[in-house]
Amino acid sequence: MRISYNKLWKLLIDKGMTEMELKDAAGVSAASIAKLGKGGNITTDVLLKICETLNCHIEDILETIDE
Repeated sequence: MRISYNKLWKLLIDKGMTEMELKDAAGVSAASIAKLGKGGNITTDVLLKICETLNCHIEDILETIDE
């Protein structure tokens, strides 16, 4: 099982926001955004900052996928 952040990328498109705009607005590092892009492990602190910035819940930006 793995985590997919495809919901996050779709949400950004819907809001007309780029990854770099999200980085700046949420106050997260470029490395964290890069990890998200690769489906890497991210701390819950970063995920919560993103959710607060986008005014959404954590289930709106990620999902688990069976491999």
